[in-house]
Amino acid sequence: MHQEIQAGQILYISHGGGPMPILNDPSHEKMIAFMKGIPKKLNRPRAIVVFSAHWEEEFVTIQSAKAPGMVYDYYGFPEQSYQIKYPCKGHVELAKEISGLFEASGVPHRLNDERPYDHGSYIPLMMMFPEADIPVIQVSLNHNLDAKTHLNIGKALSPLMKEKILFIGSGFSFHNMSRFDFSGRNVEDAQNNAFQDKLIEICCKTLGKEGRFTQLVEWERIEGARYCHPREEHLLPLHICVGLSTQVATKVFDDYIAGKRATGFLWE
Repeated sequence: MHQEIQAGQILYISHGGGPMPILNDPSHEKMIAFMKGIPKKLNRPRAIVVFSAHWEEEFVTIQSAKAPGMVYDYYGFPEQSYQIKYPCKGHVELAKEISGLFEASGVPHRLNDERPYDHGSYIPLMMMFPEADIPVIQVSLNHNLDAKTHLNIGKALSPLMKEKILFIGSGFSFHNMSRFDFSGRNVEDAQNNAFQDKLIEICCKTLGKEGRFTQLVEWERIEGARYCHPREEHLLPLHICVGLSTQVATKVFDDYIAGKRATGFLWE
C-alpha cells in the first residue's frame, strides 16, 4: 500500500549518560559516532521538538521562551561539563501551534517561558547539529508516566508531520542504572536482548498503528520490561514517537552504550 510521504521526521534516540558523550567517554563510542552521522539521513528541519526523559510535569508543558537557558542536570562530572553552551533559539510560534493541537485533542497542557533546556536535549544536539542554528523547543512528559497518555500526546501532534520539523524522543531504550557498565565492556544480557528485539518488532515490523499502540500500552508484558525500565521515563519518549507517526520505523541504531545494548529508530 502506498504511504504518504511526510515532510516531518521522527527520531527516537538512546542519549547516553549525562554529559559523558561530550566528554568522549569510551563506553559511548558507538553512540557518539551515530549521533554525529545521523544528520546525513535527515532532511534539514526548520525546527526541532524534543521530548526529553528529564522533564516531567503534572500537565504536559511546552517550552515557549524566545531563547531558553540551560540547566546542568547532572552531578559529579568534570568542571568542563558545566561550561557547555548550546546557544540555539526557541520557537514561540511553534510552541503556540503545539498548544493549539493539544487543546483540540483535549490534552491538558501549559506553556512555560522559563523552562531551560536539559541535557536530554542539548547533549545529543551538540553532536547532531553543533552549529546550534536550528530553533529548538522541548515538550515535557506527563508525570503520570501512563503509556496511553504518551501515545496520545504524539497522536495529537501528528498534523505537524506535514511540516519540516524534526521530532526527537530523547530517552534510553535500556535504563536500569544499577546494570550499566562504564568500563568500556559490552555486557551480554539475555533479558535486555529480549526487550530490545521486541521494541524492534513493534516499531519496525508490526502492521498497523492500532497494533503498535496496543503493544506499547501493554509494554510491561514484554520479557525483561521492568528489568530494563524499573521506571519508564526513558522509554516514554518512544511512545510519543510512535503516536506521532502512522508508519513503521527504520532501525538506525542497535549497539552498546555504557555496556548495554540500546536501540534507536527513525520514522519518515
